Amino acid sequence: MRCKDKKIWPKQNKFSDFQFVTFECARRLSFSVLADLLKLRTFETLNEDVMFRLNTLLMGKILSPIILSLFLSFSVFSQNVWTLEDCVEYALDNNLDIQKQIQSVESNRVTLLQSGLGMLPNLNLSASNIWNTGQTIDQYTNTFATNTVRSNNFNISSNVTLFNGMQKFNALKRNQIELMASRYDLDVLKNDISLAVAGYYLDILFNKEILDVAEGQLAITTEQVERIRKMVDAGAAAQGDLLNIQAQASTEELATIEARNRLNISYLSLQQLIDLTVSSDFDIEKPMLKEVAPPKELVTAETIYNHALTTRPEIKSAELRVESANKGLSIARGGQSPSLTFGGSYGTGYSGAARSVDASIPPVIKDYPIGITQLTRDTVLGYQSTYSYKTKSFSDQWNDNDNFSVGFNLYIPIFNGWQVRSGITQAKIQRNIAELDLEQRKRTLQKTIEQSYADAVAALQKYNSATQKVKAQEESFKYTGQKFDVGMVTSYDYNNSKKELTSAQSELLQAKFDFIFKTTILDFYMGNPISISQN
Repeated sequence: MRCKDKKIWPKQNKFSDFQFVTFECARRLSFSVLADLLKLRTFETLNEDVMFRLNTLLMGKILSPIILSLFLSFSVFSQNVWTLEDCVEYALDNNLDIQKQIQSVESNRVTLLQSGLGMLPNLNLSASNIWNTGQTIDQYTNTFATNTVRSNNFNISSNVTLFNGMQKFNALKRNQIELMASRYDLDVLKNDISLAVAGYYLDILFNKEILDVAEGQLAITTEQVERIRKMVDAGAAAQGDLLNIQAQASTEELATIEARNRLNISYLSLQQLIDLTVSSDFDIEKPMLKEVAPPKELVTAETIYNHALTTRPEIKSAELRVESANKGLSIARGGQSPSLTFGGSYGTGYSGAARSVDASIPPVIKDYPIGITQLTRDTVLGYQSTYSYKTKSFSDQWNDNDNFSVGFNLYIPIFNGWQVRSGITQAKIQRNIAELDLEQRKRTLQKTIEQSYADAVAALQKYNSATQKVKAQEESFKYTGQKFDVGMVTSYDYNNSKKELTSAQSELLQAKFDFIFKTTILDFYMGNPISISQN
């Protein structure tokens, strides 16, 4: 993991004035060679060929102090040291559960927007182009058409709900509540991950100190092995004492290996938790931890719980879900109310069967007998004009066929298979579930705070007791060592005293880190940011 991938520099020392000056001198003397050098991730990866080029091109003795300074400077930056804040920030940016919850929040935002727009009048435009073959009644001429007829229909309509039992308004309010609740759910997820990161971070620090204790005890025993071996060679100590000390050294060497393995596993666990690619270069900063001492102001578990009830996102989310369930019940009850809508439309069309007289062609006039006169018995002729027809133009039909409509629609539900009543019953059940979930979260929060408070008190008491025990065991071990040196006690007694000291030191460390973690949880429930360092 490079620093640039993290977008922040690891917390490291800056260049000293001397290092800065030497770096500037080296840059000016051989910029091209240093450019090649800077392309490498760390100076530890330099191979022999590159080293030979450096020694040759940078004139060895002249620039060797400068190169040495650069090695020291960049080796600092090559380390990848993470603070607790870095780990938390990286976890929040890369955790997939958080990314999914962010998408859920966005989905609720879109739903809210849609419910608001759904209260506006709708506006729709429709058009059609139809060919009909066979006998049919043309909708515009109201005559039988037997030929293939093309027709067009155009319509624009709008409709708005004036009243529907406040269902749309309550749906809008419910979606607002759901959006706020989903945001609190995101905060809950971030808080859980942040606390988990703090716990794993402390676990690394704890295992580091356990490893230091194990290595320290092994170093002492190793010195004793060498001293007893010399005494055995001189005839001042028995061979059995040397064997006992060597067995103790082997045991402590195994304990050191196990402690190192636990530390490596804790490194692995933290990297996996924050979704970081596992790397052996990963390391964390060791902060100045909180003081293991009672708080300056007396704070009870009840005080912390009362404060958490008003601030914790999991409680606010559950409270909002109860409000959302109440709105859902109002929506279900709205199904019992009549609904009133207002709408209007405009339409027109075209038909290939609509025809009109073609004025450009004179009519054909024909006569035919229609009767005779009574006196003269002359034939009376009638005249019939035969006109030529053409299909009405599109523009003429657009105006001739247009129509408007406007009106109100009232819908009164009477019986719909008991759907409305069933919906109301289901909404009441969902409200009861939401109320039970709120109560459950309150109880869980109270139990967590009470347990953390009791654990913190117990850890403080254990720490104070373990501190005294370590002091007593250190004096006892020191005294036993002095007696062992003069042969007043056996190596068995010496090893037992050393084991008791190691056990006391381990108990002290366990109480220390347990107290820090539990008080961190309590501080977090009081609304303070996650921190394991002294203020």
